[in-house]
Formats: sequence, structure tokens, C-alpha cells
Amino acid sequence: MDSKGKIRVVVAKPGLDSHDRGAKVIARAFRDAGMEVIYTGLWQTPEQIVETALQEDADVVALSILSGAHMTLFPRITKLMKQKGLDDVLVLGGGVIPEEDIPVLKKAGIAAIFGPDTHTGKIIDFIKENTRKK
Repeated sequence: MDSKGKIRVVVAKPGLDSHDRGAKVIARAFRDAGMEVIYTGLWQTPEQIVETALQEDADVVALSILSGAHMTLFPRITKLMKQKGLDDVLVLGGGVIPEEDIPVLKKAGIAAIFGPDTHTGKIIDFIKENTRKK
């Protein structure tokens, strides 16, 4: 959290996924909960997302994907984050992700996966309970 106590969240859309309604809804919910939100926009590479997290001193990176490339892109992002010393940043995943993929993604460093229709309050509570403290 920054000196004012606000949790800084980077909301990112990795890959070629062009459906961003969910990411925009969650970004708005985070703002309404008092968090500072940096939305990267569409079609971000893992490298761009990690660089944004680094530059913005993010507490949380919230990844939203519907394209089916989560098994490639999410682990690539967490690997790059570790390489950049961002292993204390909470990484969340959201979108249409099959149940059988979740354990693999968690092992790769994704703290939690939130599927469609997850209440935003549940995600906000998870962030507040699991965010690093500076």
C-alpha cells in the first residue's frame, strides 16, 4: 500500500483477448472500494504487464482473460514478476478458466482465480486480506 494506505492494483488484459467488460467492471469496483487502479487496456504482453506493475509499485496484479491462453500467459507473467523482484505482489486471475487448470495456475504463483459471476465484494475482501503491507 502507498503512504496514504491505498492498495494499488494493476488490472491487465494479457494476450489477444479483446473482451474487456469484466476488467472494466472489476476496475470500477476496486476504485469504489478505495483502491488506486491502473488499467493497462487491451492486448498487453506479459512483459508490458510486469513493467507496469514495476513502474506503478503495484500491490496487486489482477489479470483478466477469456481467450483460453491462461495456461501460457499467467505463468509467464508470474515468472517475469519473480525475475523483477515482484514476488511479494499479489497476482489474481479472472475469466473463463476451467476448474482443472486452477491448481496448476496456483502452483505457478496465481493467488486466486475468480470466475464469471463472482461477486466483486468477494474479490475485494480477498485483496484486503492478502495484500502485502509496506
